[in-house]
Amino acid sequence: MPNAEIVNVRYMVDDVDEAVAFYTKVFGFEVNLNAAPAFADVTRGNLRLLLSGPKSSAGRPMPDGAQPGPGGWNRIHFIVDDLDVEVARLRAAGARFRNDIIDGPGGKQILLQDPAGNVVELFEPAAR
Repeated sequence: MPNAEIVNVRYMVDDVDEAVAFYTKVFGFEVNLNAAPAFADVTRGNLRLLLSGPKSSAGRPMPDGAQPGPGGWNRIHFIVDDLDVEVARLRAAGARFRNDIIDGPGGKQILLQDPAGNVVELFEPAAR
């Protein structure tokens, strides 16, 4: 098995260049490969995010005709030290949020969307 330390996630996106700009500028990902308009490979720490556009092989229709697309509820999950500070920074950068900050027994969280509608969760663990 290749490097077990790396976590790979694939997101379907409408516009590869727009997705690359979002993840590099907003979350500090680094570009490993940008083969727009089909595909890009970006990393942040141990997370490798594969951004697949409609022209990528991952965007081809399934045998039953279903078309892969962006905007599902699966998401990458970033742990942050101060959720309020991160939300303010992201709002100033033009990020689109799906909800407001919610509190739960494990901490606080909020969901935002990348340009294609894929979900990113920010989570601040509760003090222990």
